[in-house]
Amino acid sequence: MTSVLFVVSAADGWTLKDGSVHPTGYWADELATPHRLFREAGWDVSIATPGGVTPTVDEASLGVMGGTPSQREQTTAYLTQIGAELDRPLRLEDVDEAEYDLVFYTGGHGPMEDLAHDPASGLLIARRMDAGAPIAFLCHGPAAVFASKAQDGTIAVRGRTMTGFSNAEEKLVPAARKAKWTLESQLKHNGVVYEKAAVPMRPHVVVDGNLYTGQNPASAQPLAEQLIEDLDAVGR
Repeated sequence: MTSVLFVVSAADGWTLKDGSVHPTGYWADELATPHRLFREAGWDVSIATPGGVTPTVDEASLGVMGGTPSQREQTTAYLTQIGAELDRPLRLEDVDEAEYDLVFYTGGHGPMEDLAHDPASGLLIARRMDAGAPIAFLCHGPAAVFASKAQDGTIAVRGRTMTGFSNAEEKLVPAARKAKWTLESQLKHNGVVYEKAAVPMRPHVVVDGNLYTGQNPASAQPLAEQLIEDLDAVGR
């Protein structure tokens, strides 16, 4: 059975450049949709957070920004269904990433607050990249790569092709106008070959060897479907 580890932010606030803290967490659909699709594919799914802290859902992702009413209802119902898993996640620091066929980083602005600086997460990413083992990042999930280090001291994904929440998309988020940094700009600054959809908030998935990325919430389903197709094809 294919096993996947979800790495989810434990942050419930995002510190902005004026010192204010904007409520955040993980984006509901970016966790619920891939989790559901992986389970439906017969995969074994585990969830881990820094310190084993129960993750906080970004309330904005349960409102109009979270899709149509029926989509939000489905997402909320699924998060309730897996509530016990979310309440008692694994401690990221205790996880052996080699035991999993796939590591999947969910989004929301939370990763920009904690995973971007988390040493356990950074080491996990570096090990996956060194081994060429499948790893995926969705929306703001790629912020976690800034904590990783290759042997030459650069981030572990330098020179690789990725996507993630774009600067144009951040302009649609009022709080992001006060962000200390933006994901697209930092990825480029750190030597990542960045790609994005021609139109903001449209699905866009990038595959570069073992590295899978989805740009935004609309990319949650196609990213998960691509992973299922590829990993099932090689019998993981």
